[in-house]
Amino acid sequence: MANRDDPVGRGSQISILKDGKLSLTNSMGTTVWTAKTVALMSLEASQLQLQLLDTGNLILHHSENDFIRWQSFDSPTDTLLPQQTLTRISSLISKSSEADYSSGYYKLYFDNDNVLRLIYQSSATSSLYWPYPWLIDYPGQDGRSRSNTSRTAGLNASGYFWSSDNFQFHAADFGVLSQRRLTLDPDGNLRLYSLQEMEEGWERVVTRQAFSEPCMVHGLCGPNSLCSYDNPNSLCSYDNASGRRCSCLQGFKIKDPTDWSQGCEPEFTLLQSEKPDAKPMLECPLKAPQQLRQTYENQTVKLLLSFATALGGVEVARIFVVFFLLRRTSKRSDPAAQGYLLTTRFKRFTFSELRKAAQGFNEVIGRGAGGTVYKGVLPDQKVVAIKQLNEAIQGEAEFLAEVNTIGKLNHMNLIDIWGYCAEGKHRLLVYDYMEHGSLAENLMSSDALDWKKRFDIAVGTAKGLAYLHEECLEWVLHCDVKPQNILLDSNYRPKVADFGLSKLLNRRERDHSNFSKMRGTRGYMAPEWVYNLPITSKVDVYSYGIVVLEMVTGMSPAPAHGSNSTAGGAREHRRLVTLMREKINNIGSVARKTWMDEIIDTGMAGNYDVAKMEVLVRVGLQCVAENKDDRPTMSQVVEMLLVDEVN
Repeated sequence: MANRDDPVGRGSQISILKDGKLSLTNSMGTTVWTAKTVALMSLEASQLQLQLLDTGNLILHHSENDFIRWQSFDSPTDTLLPQQTLTRISSLISKSSEADYSSGYYKLYFDNDNVLRLIYQSSATSSLYWPYPWLIDYPGQDGRSRSNTSRTAGLNASGYFWSSDNFQFHAADFGVLSQRRLTLDPDGNLRLYSLQEMEEGWERVVTRQAFSEPCMVHGLCGPNSLCSYDNPNSLCSYDNASGRRCSCLQGFKIKDPTDWSQGCEPEFTLLQSEKPDAKPMLECPLKAPQQLRQTYENQTVKLLLSFATALGGVEVARIFVVFFLLRRTSKRSDPAAQGYLLTTRFKRFTFSELRKAAQGFNEVIGRGAGGTVYKGVLPDQKVVAIKQLNEAIQGEAEFLAEVNTIGKLNHMNLIDIWGYCAEGKHRLLVYDYMEHGSLAENLMSSDALDWKKRFDIAVGTAKGLAYLHEECLEWVLHCDVKPQNILLDSNYRPKVADFGLSKLLNRRERDHSNFSKMRGTRGYMAPEWVYNLPITSKVDVYSYGIVVLEMVTGMSPAPAHGSNSTAGGAREHRRLVTLMREKINNIGSVARKTWMDEIIDTGMAGNYDVAKMEVLVRVGLQCVAENKDDRPTMSQVVEMLLVDEVN
């Protein structure tokens, strides 16, 4: 936006001057803005054209040789469009508000360390808030590279953002060609928007944002105030309505009801002292204190009073200790009293309510090591899946971890939870009901999954795991990726489920290997578990690779039902991986579809895309590399699988 802090009104005009400059004048004819154009020799203004391209770029160029003299893409306002590059000399500056396009308080730019940063700047102060300020003193801990001095960043139409400091991300709908824009919003959050066609028309959808907790943005509520959430557990949501609210500290009042960034001002007043040092005094709206009358003058009375005070103090302390012990005991017996469940966004059910919904736990739709899943119908006629956890296997800590983990997640390829029950020894979770059950059940059926469904399931599962690993405020390791934990909805869209074994890792932690026990299912577990190596997100990548190979071949690495040994399944899996690696090395052979037909699941009846199948097999084999450093990240997996769609 040209001249955004002093915009022109009616009667203004933009002109190409005789010297080839682009000029903006107001209704009085006064020049308020001139474009910084490239100087050219022997160029007449009549040969220049001002053209708006389909990319959104407004260019001033020569009509004959298309030499661009000036372009709007070099001077972004608060938005970056696909094919537009952010450079060392450009930046994004937010609007003041949704209705006010003047310069706001937030800026996205490359600093002198070659790092892309967000900064809050007001007339009184400025502060960096992204990447997190506490990582500045530890170069590399934020995943950014300071060695690349090019200082460039860009976005493509598929939803992939990259930066020269090694920062990158993918939109939630990555791979879909859509109208997109990356905008630094007035609230200081950097959001990626997609324009998606809905039944009622076109809708702007947030597909990625820098902060899922808006209170992490500096300056939102201004000085002398507090930032809090209506729903503190709605982390990692792409909902633009953050649920954030501001409030003043005690003794302060809001300065400008229309603008919380102005913060709060004191309700008390400062008076100037008449003393020579001129130090200010506080005038508080309190009642004048009454004059205390000295009653106890007798030293004996003072001594008795001191003794009584000391004795009373001991008695109060004893009562406090007893109260504390009773409170602690009650907390142990009542999980809800611990506060874990009181902060969730889900409905809390009683055991009798869920037993009635599940008709006495009559219809079993799934079983696993962690518990049994039943079909149920809530009073509002919503069909749900009710998971009753085995008390001996999953205790209170694991249950609370699962509830709180899922409560912070929101992605189209992750299971949705509706409620829970923590009553006595009963631990239950209420999920969305998945019409087509688990991936494991469908792989057992000879004709349930055709090639397209399998490929889409592989992509969707990868997107869900990439979201867990890289797009949330905290890193989440699933630790038990397998076909039984990948559920399919009515459209066969995959939903990664069962976070009972998941592990949340704070991004500020350096040591990510503090697991107290092995987690996962035999046949899908990465070598790191066996050899006691550091546990990272690559354990999920390994498990995902096994799942991909299982979808491709129809062969399960897990032992047959009822078997007490996993050695046979593990050996079969290793032989399968070795065989596939040997076969794929002959990719140049004219008989590549022949060898594929030898190992591809017969349930697909030979109907599959050879090129895509080849990519899927390669990705699966890369994911099951013995060395974790040789495995790709889940976002890289998504990118590899969708490379054809992007191109």
